Amino acid sequence: MTFKEKLQAGKFLVTSEVGPAKGIQTEKLLEDAELIRNRVDAINVTDLQSSVMRLGSLAVSFLLKQKGFEPIYQLTCRDRNRLALQSDLLSAAALGIENVLILTGDHPALGDHPEAKPVFDLDSVQLLQVAKRMQEGLDMKGNKLEGNSPKFCLGAVVNPGSDPLEPQIMKMEKKIAAGAEFFQTQAVYDIRTFENFLSKIKHVKTPVMAGIVLLKSAGMARYMNKNVAGVFVPDNLIKEMEETKDKTATSIEIASRLIKELKPMCRGIHIMPIGWDKVVPKVLEVSGL
Repeated sequence: MTFKEKLQAGKFLVTSEVGPAKGIQTEKLLEDAELIRNRVDAINVTDLQSSVMRLGSLAVSFLLKQKGFEPIYQLTCRDRNRLALQSDLLSAAALGIENVLILTGDHPALGDHPEAKPVFDLDSVQLLQVAKRMQEGLDMKGNKLEGNSPKFCLGAVVNPGSDPLEPQIMKMEKKIAAGAEFFQTQAVYDIRTFENFLSKIKHVKTPVMAGIVLLKSAGMARYMNKNVAGVFVPDNLIKEMEETKDKTATSIEIASRLIKELKPMCRGIHIMPIGWDKVVPKVLEVSGL
């Protein structure tokens, strides 16, 4: 079954992600993907994550597809105007890449080329609308596409820890109306925050996959608390990372514990290793996924 078929069948889904290299080297990324072959339902490919210049997500998604993996092609609005965004969606479809996670994207000022000019011609809601319309055989201006229409499985992101939460839920509803078929969330570390989010979206039937970011250190936790909107790492988890003698083992334990608590609440888990790709198989094993 494809990712979309599993989604439609109501199955519990597990995804991880890879970040393309800052260069053309792909051997390590593909080796890391092999570690989770048949262990996850799809693999996200980040699109210039944190606004750092890297190898393109479309190229890496195609390489994964060639190797028999099911990629989720991440596409941000930050770097392309509406012409390029539509062209890249057509390119993805022509290469057999169906799953697309659409994001607005971080501002270039946060990355390694802070002087780069941001585009943001469209936002994530508008691009979802465009992708949906393309499946009907039309471009954004209503011009007819030649040949068969592209077929996508469209995803979007949501932040359960946003404060205030209401604007985030309103945007989530707009994304669903625009064509989103599944959601992957920002990192979840506080179960009560996630429960509060779920209590506010009982009317939403679109599947939500809870995001898990592997903690590498207490410093990383504190940095996220200070700088990443909507992410809160509780003090007890920071203390665990601070006092441990084996950061990797403790990170795996924390992630696995969170996954076990979150699993009954949502339709899937999305693991974001942030460079710790080789740790993902152990997280899957310990958490029982």
